[in-house]
Amino acid sequence: MSKRVGIFVSGGGSNMRALVEDMVGDHAARAAVVVSNNETAGGIAWARAQGIATEVIDHRPFGEDRASFEAAITAALAPYELDIICLAGFMRVLTAGFVTPWQGRMLNIHPSLLPKYKGLHTHARVLAAGDMDHGCTVHLVTAALDDGPILGQAHISVQDGDTASMLANRVLEQEHRLYPAVLRRFAAGETAPVML
Repeated sequence: MSKRVGIFVSGGGSNMRALVEDMVGDHAARAAVVVSNNETAGGIAWARAQGIATEVIDHRPFGEDRASFEAAITAALAPYELDIICLAGFMRVLTAGFVTPWQGRMLNIHPSLLPKYKGLHTHARVLAAGDMDHGCTVHLVTAALDDGPILGQAHISVQDGDTASMLANRVLEQEHRLYPAVLRRFAAGETAPVML
């Protein structure tokens, strides 16, 4: 029986698409639902067009009450009986109250070579530091931001004349390779890191 995956997005969902398009054939998992905090997210429209169930829980009515926002997500997820959650550009920080019950079953992709450059603006920070090596990381989610055991990394070289947007585009191409490769192995019970 296939593992049931929930994918969380806030925007266009290109990583979500890469995951869904890879979950075919002998893959041990299938997308059960795509979740967003944004009704107009391109990823939600794409998922609906593919016939994938969607749930939208707008964070704005909850204000600073993250616990209630997360409780609403948990309630929305309950009918899907998920095995794995993949965060794929979900631009809300989840608290320990939500993360802890999913520990060991929630993955995230981050556009840096963790533990370097946790948080935002990773490409600009790489350039400011003069790094020659950059990339992306898939990791298990813990209550600490962009922390947790690393399940895979993909590297790119920083070139003379690179801008933050140029790096972002090249890293995103690697994200679309790395995340599906990691999920495929993870769903089959393999946790040895994937290095691309």
